[in-house]
Amino acid sequence: MKEKFDSLSAQCSKMTTLRYSTSFSLGIYFLHKKLRQPIYSIYGFVRLADEIVDSFHDFDKAYLLDKFKRDCYEAIEQGISLNPILNSFQQVVNQYKIEMELVDLFLDSMEMDLKEEYYTGDKYDKYILGSAQVVGLMCLRVFTAGDNKEYERLRESAMLLGSAFQKVNFLRDLNADYEVLGRSYFPGVDLSAFGNDQKKQIETEIESEFRVALQGIRLLPREARSGVYLAYIYYLELFKKIKKASAEKVMQGRIRISNGHKVGLMFDSLIRYRMNAL
Repeated sequence: MKEKFDSLSAQCSKMTTLRYSTSFSLGIYFLHKKLRQPIYSIYGFVRLADEIVDSFHDFDKAYLLDKFKRDCYEAIEQGISLNPILNSFQQVVNQYKIEMELVDLFLDSMEMDLKEEYYTGDKYDKYILGSAQVVGLMCLRVFTAGDNKEYERLRESAMLLGSAFQKVNFLRDLNADYEVLGRSYFPGVDLSAFGNDQKKQIETEIESEFRVALQGIRLLPREARSGVYLAYIYYLELFKKIKKASAEKVMQGRIRISNGHKVGLMFDSLIRYRMNAL
């Protein structure tokens, strides 16, 4: 009888992804069918935790995150949760043997977002690891399907891709993070006087990560390659748009890629993939 609830749980994770992220939804659609639901389940889990710390301002976020964390551990241990998102996530963790260390690091990074933070170098590295790099590793566990040798070979590039995505998000959301949430992620950067030189330094770091990550994408199993490549292309295009903008403009509001442009990138990515031109 649990199959019906598991199916409902999977649908909740998928709906969460579709509701919150057009770009990741398109990327997941380009994965092989057998990979889509596990990645929806990972994204649904990540998204729900992120919503707690970023959006639920009228509630006790520390309590909600602590409860979410306890419920998550219990779900993984028991193999079930009445929270459909956690029920869907625990299935993936248990099926693909995702290390609990990765789950711990992610939840620790969410706890860091409960406070107004101005990050030092060490805190910044810890946050990037937990909020982005380990998510890439969770997905890589799914993509490599128990092949530890392939997992280790692709580990670094998966982490760098997650890092590049997160840092692009930081630049895109610079204004909201600083003005609304009181966060300043980039260490040593005074956002009250954010300038083009500082922006350029951050962009150089991101470019290096994108470059190494692409090498890893080319080595992914074929079932995963096109979907990950599409996400890469979308973030690279967003990054290029941010690079063209001045530091002042970036601080004024969120820079976006239109849905129409995303669809165009999708078709371009598909053509490149079929021509083996990644």
